[in-house]
Amino acid sequence: MSDLKTDALDYHAKPRPGKLSVELSKPTATARDLSLAYSPGVAAPVREIARDSELAYRYTGKGNLVAVISDGSAILGLGNLGPLASKPVMEGKGVLFKRFAGVDVFDIEVDAESPQAFIDTIKRISITFGGINLEDIKAPECFEIERALIEQCDIPVFHDDQHGTAIVTAAGMLNALEIAGKTLEAAKIVCLGAGAAAISCMKLLISMGAKVENIFMVDRVGVIHTGRNDLSQYKSVFAHETDRRTLDDALEGADVFVGLSGPNLLSAEGLKRMAANPIVFACSNPDPEIAPELAHATRPDVIMATGRSDYPNQVNNVLGFPFIFRGALDVRAKRINEEMKIAAAQALRELAKLPVPKEVCEAYNVDTLAFGRDYIIPKPLDARLITLVSDAVAKAAIDSGVATLGYPKHYPLKSVDDVFNG
Repeated sequence: MSDLKTDALDYHAKPRPGKLSVELSKPTATARDLSLAYSPGVAAPVREIARDSELAYRYTGKGNLVAVISDGSAILGLGNLGPLASKPVMEGKGVLFKRFAGVDVFDIEVDAESPQAFIDTIKRISITFGGINLEDIKAPECFEIERALIEQCDIPVFHDDQHGTAIVTAAGMLNALEIAGKTLEAAKIVCLGAGAAAISCMKLLISMGAKVENIFMVDRVGVIHTGRNDLSQYKSVFAHETDRRTLDDALEGADVFVGLSGPNLLSAEGLKRMAANPIVFACSNPDPEIAPELAHATRPDVIMATGRSDYPNQVNNVLGFPFIFRGALDVRAKRINEEMKIAAAQALRELAKLPVPKEVCEAYNVDTLAFGRDYIIPKPLDARLITLVSDAVAKAAIDSGVATLGYPKHYPLKSVDDVFNG
């Protein structure tokens, strides 16, 4: 029996290396076709675009093309392995964009000597694309890079490690709190981890109603508090005047634990300190901050999510980024703003409450799925994501004034099979 490593290497190498290819979207069977595709016919759209740059969206693939870009400084959980080593991940991201939302992708790996060099490189090539998805860039540089590119580019720029994780986490969190009979406004939240994803998760929760004074963020040193002199500007937002110093201190009476850190860092003893119906999002992957089996044995009242597909309630970014970009591209949004992120989270939240189609249950080899402790987040193969989430994002873009087109006409997918068959 082959192992996962062998299967993965064979998958990427055979029968043709890589996971993406370029396809032709126009006929090329005749000399006439070729004269239209290239010289002399191509001169006509060239002149039109030179006259009005917006016509690039009519005559080229720009409007459905996203760049997935990395410097390889924070590849999955593997660390800084360099830009070339990130290429399989960036190709994989392209596969998900295409399969789930019909978005075309060029993966781009940048060998940059500094964040500014990276910014300059991406700014210069940004006119090629309808949107930019930043990926696997370490903190705190990722904050500076995203902020600068949002300011300098007139297309959506989105760091998925930050915002995709935050959006899916927020959706599941709101549903878990509802089931637990609690509210986001009153919830006491402990966040273990203070990197890009953790900071963005907490910021989005605050945008949706959480109170910063109810959030305790814990990094490698301990609780982030006002007495520390080693805090970045991003961490200092969460600094409290408190005598709590350790994770166990922070967990006392907490309603929510969000882990974006490393394996086995939440102990059974720590979980016992939490309030009734504790909510645990242990998102370290592949090994969560606490094993679900241990969590449920310790606290039968726990509501738990992980980053893994083999447990209920997977926090999976594929629930977000394909459909967020689909909605943004459909209305030609200039950016992805807070209103669009909140709209995506709310749409995911509401989708989890709807009856689950039979074909979705069959895809996951279960008889039924219904809103509750083991189903607080939709499944990635739910074909309704592309309409419900994308439409919510598009509407929020229009309502918040960042869209340049009106409301799109959608052609919704009919079944899970359509997701796989394009």
